[in-house]
Amino acid sequence: MSYLYFKAIHIIFVVTWFAGLFYMPRLLIYNVEANDKEESVKHTLQSQFNIMMKRLWYGITWPSAILTLIFGLTVLLKGNWVTILFEKEGLWLLLKLVLVLFLYAYHLFTHRIFKQQLKGKFTLNSQQLRMWNEVATLFLISIVMLVVVKQGISLLWGLVGTALLVIILMLAIKIYKSLRNKN
Repeated sequence: MSYLYFKAIHIIFVVTWFAGLFYMPRLLIYNVEANDKEESVKHTLQSQFNIMMKRLWYGITWPSAILTLIFGLTVLLKGNWVTILFEKEGLWLLLKLVLVLFLYAYHLFTHRIFKQQLKGKFTLNSQQLRMWNEVATLFLISIVMLVVVKQGISLLWGLVGTALLVIILMLAIKIYKSLRNKN
């Protein structure tokens, strides 16, 4: 199979993996917020959310994460990217791989939250989970910028841009919380 086919398949699984990483925290938030409902409603909602979370996590997110890794390594090797990994022109790739490692850590931590909620343990409130939900967005933007812009992006401006994005996202969460509390 051609390198470009492996690359296309890798990108497809990255997209489906991120779909799961974006939607799972939303379900975790809804599951936590169901605790505020009367007992019969709470039980019904949480039963349904647990089914949805299991199907999303085990049917889409985990398989996509594994296939992203397999096809990503295939692209790395077939594209001969390993040869530049520790060279100056490969700095973008090295940074991308570090971010991808952190993304897998995010995935595993989200898995931990998911497993806790299935057991009825709610260690994070909905506000904390809303902030957690934005972490995947930061990874997506940072990784895509590195892959597309490569050496054209300054590390300083990349960090400044990421910091500004974090500030904007946190402000948006605070504004949403205050609007929600008014209602």
